Amino acid sequence: MIFDTHTHLNDKQFDLDREEVIRRAREEYGVSWMLNVGFNRETIQSSIELAEKYDFIYSAVGWHPTDAIYYQEEDLVYLRELATHPKVIALGEMGLDYHWDTSPKDVQAHVFKEQIRLAREVQLPIIIHDRDAHEDVIRILRSEHSAEVGGVLHCFGGDEAIMEAALEMNFYIGLGGPVTFKNAKLPKEIARLVPEDRLLLETDCPYLAPHPFRGKRNETGYVRLVAEQIAEIRGITVEELARITTDNAMRLFRIPNTTD
Repeated sequence: MIFDTHTHLNDKQFDLDREEVIRRAREEYGVSWMLNVGFNRETIQSSIELAEKYDFIYSAVGWHPTDAIYYQEEDLVYLRELATHPKVIALGEMGLDYHWDTSPKDVQAHVFKEQIRLAREVQLPIIIHDRDAHEDVIRILRSEHSAEVGGVLHCFGGDEAIMEAALEMNFYIGLGGPVTFKNAKLPKEIARLVPEDRLLLETDCPYLAPHPFRGKRNETGYVRLVAEQIAEIRGITVEELARITTDNAMRLFRIPNTTD
């Protein structure tokens, strides 16, 4: 009964075995639900198609900061239209990325703010991409009153202070593969500290595969390895952690939590 709250199963890396990867996740790893994320025109369309094909896959639609340079005003209209789709349960991923720096910071900020305003208009939670931009992400989330819709800081990489700031604004903390890395002191500390009712599991597959698959293609089924690591850190069973984090995801994304 695990919910992988951030996947990219529509990525080209899965073109040869996508159905097998999905089957393996459900039958061998116990992943019951998946949220697939589109972040530009191409991936948004294929994410929607994937969600329409499988009843246990949902979609989020948004504009990634590394693609902000290509964003046009008509893309906001496109996102607004898709927000009414029955399988679209969040907007994103959106945010700031100062690592790759493929789009100017002011352009990233503009696209980020427009999407937060849209989320408040359509009343959908938001999925935040934050890489090397913690303070600016928090500042924009505050200034745009994002607490009205809340959301998740996906693949959380901040410290306790950033976590507390996010929690104050009605956000959840998404943890994935890095929490399993042997030298990942900060993610492990966050995994210990985050309140149980604000924790989400994710893979970000095909990226950020957990140990012992680090450096290889990630799969949504590997979210169980993330769950096992966090359960060990928190001193609870994997089954209990799965129940807690799935309940959290259902609550955030407003999905009826019925037995699969």
